[in-house]
Amino acid sequence: MDKTLVFRTVHEEAPGPKWQSLFDYHWPAYERWYLSEGERERPGYLACYNALRRHMPELLDTYRTLCELAGGGDLSSRLLSLYRPPAYITGCSQAVLARPGATVLARNYDYPPELCEGSILHTCWNGRRVIAMSDCLWGVLDGMNDRGLAVSLAFGGRKVVGDGFGAPIILRYILEFCDSVPQAAEVLARVPTHMAYNITVADSAGRYVTAMIAPDHRASIRRVPVATNHQKKIEWYAHALASETLIRERQLSILVNDAATTEERLVSAFFSPPLFRHDYGRGLGTVYTAVYRPVAGRAQFHWPGLHLDLTFDDFPEERITVRYGTREFYPG
Repeated sequence: MDKTLVFRTVHEEAPGPKWQSLFDYHWPAYERWYLSEGERERPGYLACYNALRRHMPELLDTYRTLCELAGGGDLSSRLLSLYRPPAYITGCSQAVLARPGATVLARNYDYPPELCEGSILHTCWNGRRVIAMSDCLWGVLDGMNDRGLAVSLAFGGRKVVGDGFGAPIILRYILEFCDSVPQAAEVLARVPTHMAYNITVADSAGRYVTAMIAPDHRASIRRVPVATNHQKKIEWYAHALASETLIRERQLSILVNDAATTEERLVSAFFSPPLFRHDYGRGLGTVYTAVYRPVAGRAQFHWPGLHLDLTFDDFPEERITVRYGTREFYPG
């Protein structure tokens, strides 16, 4: 059976009625997800608030505003903190190509389409303009700010779950308050995560790192331009086999280490196997391809036969319907 996802581009400088409308639309599904393990498994409001205040205090004003727009309810406020949320598993491939005068961060997001929010937000909540693919209503799957910093996440391929935040809120924090890779790396080293993730960060100066973060060990932050779905070694063999994480990592490593690889060659590789995946039945199919050029301030989102080309000064609000089949992918 085909699956359909509507992508929306939403431009709202300060949190307001557009974000509130998105919340109202998505809240029933998010509420079911948040309570999927039982309410007692989720931390109380005070624990959520104190965790944000301790680790990402600069986000508190935005958090309070969003909680008010969401109706000020206890459960929605706890979810919006993204502190110790339910576990979730993605696929994903991401790579940085840094050349003199130009940097590109490209990624494929592999996930069940029916669970993807599909909101591309252009905001200016804390003095930095941000374009990002949203998750959990204000978290970030991948994105870029107007200071020339781009970020992307991929699941780290480990089952461990612990005390920390969902990675999307950490990426939001980075884009809201960091200007460079060194600043982002400091955040990734100190803010706790509840699951294992590989976070790739690149900036307009050509710097990049990949941080392997997890709740049970210190972050490993290295100047590595490629990340798929394992950390140093394979631990979850079934997931590694199903997601072809080693095959995808090898493909990307060959590309970025080849001096002849151009931006066009790297990006085009994301449109074909093994990077582009059709495994929607197991939730490992490619939902979209994102390409960020932090020097130019340009973000592109691709689907076969269709793409969006966005900048901070040219961000039209659109709706795009995409249908995903077992072996095919259709723009609506």
